[in-house]
Amino acid sequence: MNSPRQRRKSPSASNRSKIEKPVGLLTQLDENPPEPTNKITLEQISLPHSQPRRYFDPEKQRQLVESVKRDGILQPLLVRPLENKRYELVAGERRLRAAQVAGLAEVPVMIREMTDAEATLYALTENLQREDLNPVEETEGILQMLALQLVRSTEEVKALLYRMQKESQGKRTADNVIGQAEGETVRAVFEALGRMGWDSFVANRLPLLNLPREVLEALRQGRIEYTKAREIAKLKESSARQQLLEDAIAQELSLSQIREQVKALKPKPAPEPLPSPTQQEIKHTKTRLKKLYDLTREANLENPAIHQKAQELISQLEALLVTKSTKVPDNGVDD
Repeated sequence: MNSPRQRRKSPSASNRSKIEKPVGLLTQLDENPPEPTNKITLEQISLPHSQPRRYFDPEKQRQLVESVKRDGILQPLLVRPLENKRYELVAGERRLRAAQVAGLAEVPVMIREMTDAEATLYALTENLQREDLNPVEETEGILQMLALQLVRSTEEVKALLYRMQKESQGKRTADNVIGQAEGETVRAVFEALGRMGWDSFVANRLPLLNLPREVLEALRQGRIEYTKAREIAKLKESSARQQLLEDAIAQELSLSQIREQVKALKPKPAPEPLPSPTQQEIKHTKTRLKKLYDLTREANLENPAIHQKAQELISQLEALLVTKSTKVPDNGVDD
């Protein structure tokens, strides 16, 4: 059987150019801006409804604010025109936030006509090119880009990716021409991004979105590494998991230390219940008890050691039978 890599088809030229266009466009704007730089007030800029970036490192943001206070905005923001002389931000939210904190009245921008899809795709592409991108943001960004390219929801994209994974493993799925075309688009996206293969993304990145909320947020903020976060998430009890997460961050615990704590904190599995004895086993036990009673007649109970040990064993047997709510006859045997 061919491996998944051998069975992959090369993306069509139309799909490849469609995916690579935002990357090329981004490079073009950075190196040789085609539009003139304008200045507009901060009040004229609106944030889009959906932003690919959710977390901004406070220390890095503080440093950027100091830079803006000293030198101003060196790289123009990218916006697209709305109505009534207003503009929607496409790229540069960190710079916009820094300008607001620094107290600037206006900022340099490049104004570019873009559709909703083009603006979203551009913002996603720029975000995915960041050096400080964490695994959560990268995973969510790639999913959003796939959803935009496939015109599907992110949940539908995840289902498609898992279906592709099963197919690559030789498992039959309900596929058709449309599904094959979608698979080709998925491969084109990952080829254009050049970060990882789609199969590695499904196996190693999609599972992290199922991490507990507090673990996922710590990972998003870059406070803990992915391998450590995944280990902490193995704790099902929320308070113990939260405490270990805080300790791991504060004490900079190693992965091996976290594994030891997870093992110690995990509840021990309950012992399996013993099977009920059969009627034959019960009869055999009663026979042995009767023989034991007969042996007491011949026992040398005047021997102090034997007498003491016999008393201990009788007490244990009585305690056991009383616990099980079993009526003990006067002679200790049920005939």
